[in-house]
Amino acid sequence: MYAITGITGNVGGALARTLLAERQPVRAVLRDEAKAAEWRTRGGDIALAEMDDAASLTSAFRGAAGIFILPPSEFDPEPGFPEAKRVIAAVTAALAESRPGKVVCLSTIGADAPHENLLTQRTLMEQSLEQIGLSVTFLRPGWFMENALWDVPSARDEGVLRSFLQPADKPFPMVATQDVGDLAAALLRENGSGTRVVELEGPARISPNDLARAFATVLKRTVRVETVPRESWEQIFRSQGTRNPLPRIRMLDGFNEGWIDFSEHGRSAMKGTTALESVIAELVRASQAKASV
Repeated sequence: MYAITGITGNVGGALARTLLAERQPVRAVLRDEAKAAEWRTRGGDIALAEMDDAASLTSAFRGAAGIFILPPSEFDPEPGFPEAKRVIAAVTAALAESRPGKVVCLSTIGADAPHENLLTQRTLMEQSLEQIGLSVTFLRPGWFMENALWDVPSARDEGVLRSFLQPADKPFPMVATQDVGDLAAALLRENGSGTRVVELEGPARISPNDLARAFATVLKRTVRVETVPRESWEQIFRSQGTRNPLPRIRMLDGFNEGWIDFSEHGRSAMKGTTALESVIAELVRASQAKASV
């Protein structure tokens, strides 16, 4: 039995569907019973738990041969990341008590970055899980291609992609969430012991210009990049309701300045197979379907 947290998201869902397609038993670890129907229909077991509650997590993990940890993302953390630390404490305690044979934890590129930023939440998770003496694989994917969802309206309606990643011709390590889910499924089924890190990016690095070209192909219209000046970021993020924008700003700095990257600039990273254009096409289709409802 494989217990999967974050199963309602892109990565967790892709992982669970891959395992179920291979007739592997899956336990969906959910916060909300209302979201259980899909996984029951697919033949999965259901466990209800909060990611910051050690007792409910321990119950959800009990008896699982392998566990996938997808920590919730806090995009506007309080200073010191107290939200992430509550989750980390609960997950660490639950794993130490349930002691599965294998743990795969979704981490991120930048978990080894030299400066504090939004991704430091994953650094703290890695540091904690390293201490409990289990077989733990930290899967560090690049920037998700699906983050381009936020660019669909402006690309479609204005022919503009406003990029915080810059310069526009700089290629960044990106990957499709389907590839992340597929690799996570393979890692869960592997034998092995100890702690290791697996880095994953797509078949080729992607620049903002590449994103604009993919949108142009799918939308059949011209799409150009406008880089958003750094001096405007704080005001923009605060206007969107962010109370503590510095971690997000520093994360973007890390990508743009190059201190968030894979080891050896990705030469030893595993490579996914999903092409950018197919991801953009799906994002556009999903957006159109939602608008027509």
